[in-house]
Amino acid sequence: MLHDTIARVTDRIRERSADSRGAYLDRLARAAEDGPRRAHLSCGNQAHAYAAMPDKLDLARTARPNIGIVTAYNDMLSAHQPYERYPDLIRKAAHDAGATAQVAGGVPAMCDGVTQGRAGMELSLFSRDVIALAAGVAMSHDAFDAAVWLGICDKIVPGLVIAAVTFGHVPAVFLPGGPMPSGLPNDEKARVRQEFAAGRVDRSALMAAEMASYHSPGTCTFYGTANSNQMLMEFMGLHLPGASFVNPNTPLRDALTVAGVARAAAITRLGNDWLPVGTVLDERAFVNGIVGLMATGGSTNLVIHLPAMARAAGIILTLQDFHDISQAVPLLARVYPNGLADVNHFHAAGGLGFLIGQLLSAGLLHDDVRTVAGDGLDRYTAEPRLGDDGLHWVAGTRDSLNDRILRPHADPFAATGGLHMLDGNLGRAVTKVSAVKPDLHVVEAPARIFDDQDAVRTAFQAGEFTQDTVVVVRFQGPRANGMPELHSLTPTLSVLLDRGLRVALVTDGRMSGASGKVPAAIHVSPEAATGGPLARLRDGDVVRVDAVSGRLDCLEPDFLSRTPATHDPARNAHGMGRELFAAFRAHARPAEEGAGLVV
Repeated sequence: MLHDTIARVTDRIRERSADSRGAYLDRLARAAEDGPRRAHLSCGNQAHAYAAMPDKLDLARTARPNIGIVTAYNDMLSAHQPYERYPDLIRKAAHDAGATAQVAGGVPAMCDGVTQGRAGMELSLFSRDVIALAAGVAMSHDAFDAAVWLGICDKIVPGLVIAAVTFGHVPAVFLPGGPMPSGLPNDEKARVRQEFAAGRVDRSALMAAEMASYHSPGTCTFYGTANSNQMLMEFMGLHLPGASFVNPNTPLRDALTVAGVARAAAITRLGNDWLPVGTVLDERAFVNGIVGLMATGGSTNLVIHLPAMARAAGIILTLQDFHDISQAVPLLARVYPNGLADVNHFHAAGGLGFLIGQLLSAGLLHDDVRTVAGDGLDRYTAEPRLGDDGLHWVAGTRDSLNDRILRPHADPFAATGGLHMLDGNLGRAVTKVSAVKPDLHVVEAPARIFDDQDAVRTAFQAGEFTQDTVVVVRFQGPRANGMPELHSLTPTLSVLLDRGLRVALVTDGRMSGASGKVPAAIHVSPEAATGGPLARLRDGDVVRVDAVSGRLDCLEPDFLSRTPATHDPARNAHGMGRELFAAFRAHARPAEEGAGLVV
């Protein structure tokens, strides 16, 4: 039986979204009613599309499906470097499956690990919308019977999903690349970062630790936004079962890629198993994704991305939906920064197959969904194996193989999920408590107000933090400067915690998917740049961040009557391409609605 809260939230989303979802499905039906799209291209259109292809005669015959490849390949991102050889692998797999394949287009993919604390980070969130727009251009050729989508990291998967559901009549399979093998343990990397921030080790020690942690092709091994994205694609039925966390450049990884292409060829309108992605991603799929996020203590960035992705499919999500699901879903995984394990350890302990099985048995997931593997989420409790007879799926483990990493639903790490909503006179916010010590779930202290993260670091270096403090970093929302991640503050604030101070962060900006032990109220909405309450705070105001009662308040009775501080838009208008994104900053939705421009 489906859990009452999951059923209630799903019904609430369905009712709230009835008009917009109905209009979306009507558009999908109209786009599909003419049958295979390439049949309507003129001879000249088709000749242009196929001119450089060796199998152009096959392409000209619409009886064989043509698969579009949308790729986020670059070798700046270790996670995306393996995609360099995917097009050749996909073209061969398509041919073997009786289809053809073409690279429809590429999309940009930036590495937030490179831009943390830099001006380029102010382009990061909006890159999601750029990715969606670029993928839309790729798909606009209208020459594809299905599409495979190559993307993994922070903004890339959400941007590709937005584009995929915009072309919702086209079947879609997402093909992951997998995590790099385990390197320097993530907790040791974090320790060296804190030692450097405190001035106890030099930069050569810091560099050695970083290079030992990020050391080869593949996704970074901590459970940040990239790996939360990969979890999400399985929970929402867009990967093949068990595909997310198989290491790159291995025979099993290649076999899963080939199988994903074959599946894309099998679900086009040309066959008998048409599966448009717009029908896969319904209300139940998005609820399943939120459940997965809570059960794993996943990235706070998904609280922004999921509403944007859903809105593209005509589905409206709210922070209350996330909060209510979090209260019903236990925390079943501890993966760094919420524990010592990395995603390779998580996968070895039973991984997503074990986790999905546990949540299904507890009634916390919708099983009656469509997926690229077929109907029913229970398919995702199986795990792939590669033997002499090829790729096949076997029953996944019913028991955790390491209860320090994965727990059954009857014996969770915590009774509720890792993310909570905060509400109060400072606005609405999100907090992640899965890695925060319980005695820091409530912090009440005088505030120090900063308008950028560099000022926080300057104050720290000057020795100004000597008492319990709520650090407020405002004018970091989408309208102010593109809502950058403030993860570069984590080592600094962690040092203050280690000194015995009670410290919390409050910001209308974001933290990284790797944010951990520092209590933080983030994504505060309305943001300061639009006159939100953060703009009325002053140094010394007592602020209470209370993850237990779900409150975020300034305890000064008159603070809302003050004249708000104002943001100078010129501060963030130029340099590192920021001038190109002025329209995004001017028109972005609030963070709680996805902070997007295109949906």
